[in-house]
This record gives sequence, C-alpha cells and structure tokens, in this order.
Amino acid sequence: MQQINDCFSKVKKDCFKFISSQETKKDKFKNKDKMIKSFLIPLSFWISKRANKEKPLMIGLAGGQGSGKTTISSILSLILQKYFKLKVFIVSIDDFYKTRKDRKLLSKKKHPLLMTRGVPGTHDIDLMLSFFKKVKTKKFKNIQVPKFNKAIDDRCPKSLWYKIKSKPDVVIFEGWCVGARAQTNIQLKKPINSLEKVYDQGAKWRSHVNNQLKTKYKTLFKQLDGLLYLKAKNFKLLRAWRLKQERKLWIQTKNKKNLKIMSSGDIINFMQTYQRITQQMFKDALKSSSVIMNLNSNHQIETIKIKK
Repeated sequence: MQQINDCFSKVKKDCFKFISSQETKKDKFKNKDKMIKSFLIPLSFWISKRANKEKPLMIGLAGGQGSGKTTISSILSLILQKYFKLKVFIVSIDDFYKTRKDRKLLSKKKHPLLMTRGVPGTHDIDLMLSFFKKVKTKKFKNIQVPKFNKAIDDRCPKSLWYKIKSKPDVVIFEGWCVGARAQTNIQLKKPINSLEKVYDQGAKWRSHVNNQLKTKYKTLFKQLDGLLYLKAKNFKLLRAWRLKQERKLWIQTKNKKNLKIMSSGDIINFMQTYQRITQQMFKDALKSSSVIMNLNSNHQIETIKIKK
C-alpha cells in the first residue's frame, strides 16, 4: 500500500492535469482519485514488472467505442514514465486506417460497406506488421508512424506522422477490435441489426470482415504480450458514450471546415458496423485478456481483474 501511496503522490499532479484537458463543462470526470489509486497504479506495477529493457513490451488495450481507451492509455503512460521511468509509446489501430482513396477502391472491389472505416479489412495490416517488426529490432532506427484524422476521415500527410526517436520500453496498442476473434459460419448467417439486414443481405461484407480476423488480424494480434480489456455492460451504453465522444470532437476542433464529424443518426448507423464484433468480444475477450476492467454505467472502472 505504501508503494501505491508513494506512486500516487508523484503522479497525481500530471494525471489530474491530463484529465482536466479531457473534460468539457458538461462532462466532468468523477472519482478520479479512486480510478488512479485503486486501478491504474496497480495495473502500472503489473506492466512495469513485465517490461524488459532488451525488447519492448507490446500491450494491447481493447474496449468498445467510447469506452475510454485513449484516457486510460494516456494515464497509464504518464504513470509508467513519471514513476517507473519507462519509455512508453501509445499507438492506435485507428491511425493505421487505409486512406479514403484505398477504401473507395476496396468498396468497389469487395463491398460498398468497406468504404466505412472501422471494421477489420479497413486497416493497413502490412504497415502495422512493419511497425511491430521495426520497433522490436535490435538495431533501432527512427520510426515514422501514420496519423489518422477522424475529423476529415483520412490519413494525415507524412509530415504530420508520429516520430519515434528511441526504442520504447512499452508500446500500448489500443483499438476497439484489438484482440478480436473470428466467428463461426453459423454465427455469421443471421443478421444482428438493420444495417446487416438491409445492406448485407448475402452476408458478403461480414464474411469478408470475419475472414480478415481469421487470417491477417490473427497474425497481427499474436505480436502482443498481453491484452487489457475495458468491459462495458452492454452495447447500448457504448452507443451513448460514442455520441458524447463525437460532441467532444466537435467542441475541440477549431477549424470546422470540411469536417466529417457525424450526426447522431450517422453514429447510430456507424456503430451498427461495429456491433457484431463488439458483442462477440464481450464473451471472447473475457477469456483471452490478461486484465479485465469492468466499467459501470457512469463510465467508471468498477472492478479490475488481473490474471497472474
């Protein structure tokens, strides 16, 4: 307990500063002391024990849309750097989305729904595998990592990409479908929402997405040394949180020209593309994750289960 108190006193100023940067007048974080002290500091101790200076520890962080992956990964990074003196790099699977141009080609070749970013098949897997390989290599050289701008729904120019100048001790690879597993053909048959019913009547789109999980994404997720999972109670809650997230994006974006920020109706349709995999992860990720953080309906961590 003394170690946790000591850690908290050293990191709380930086953590609170970050949290306040994420708040809006309407959306304030509650119980932040408890979140940091009871959950994120013990989790940081768990990560630091596994970190190895010889090669980066690759940690996946998964959770449905709007579950708080960016906030949790940022606070973990602050604690690991400030208290444990570890070099941490956070990267999102979202930054590896294919460009609008590439998705347009994909939507013409495979299925129109693949124009919508999000599901497996809309990321550049080769670029991700190349990143994992470069970050693990003994002869480390500067790495450039793509950056995706959701407000314009396209990849940023190379001049704005992330630059890693020294080998990280810990890489946090976050994303809603990180660690997702494929379904069986029987599970795929029945549409689970109106989008699948209307736009994917022959199950061509969901079969393509599922096949990506079965092959390329399985190879990618095998690169991870552990998976942290943010478990929401249900899909309906995630939808409400995602709507809140889009409002925040609108408030925080200064240049509102040419934005692809979505309306409430757009988000509800958009999230239907995520629903199948998200709901499957409610079951699968409980078995495959090293750490499960259960979220309550107020968007707070209620309990944490760390598998030894």
